[in-house]
Amino acid sequence: MAEARKQTRFGMDPQTGKLALGSVQIPMPRSRIGRIVIGLALIVCGTLGFLPILGFWMLPLGFLVLSQDLPFVRRQRRKLACWWARRRRARNGR
Repeated sequence: MAEARKQTRFGMDPQTGKLALGSVQIPMPRSRIGRIVIGLALIVCGTLGFLPILGFWMLPLGFLVLSQDLPFVRRQRRKLACWWARRRRARNGR
């Protein structure tokens, strides 16, 4: 029997309203303001990544949360995703 492979996804899952980071799903608030506050808090704390506990890993996570509600951030995330896909395709073609 073939095992079903888990899809690795990054971003907000529109069906469940959860933030999908690979195979992990994190519940997010349903209100737009709540998601914007969480995204901004992650970015602000990420800029303090040189301190213990806080880390620079919070920056991309904050931008990922904000990309759900802010069109400018969503466009930038999409450009980055397309660039990354082209880069991977070029490396695999070598």
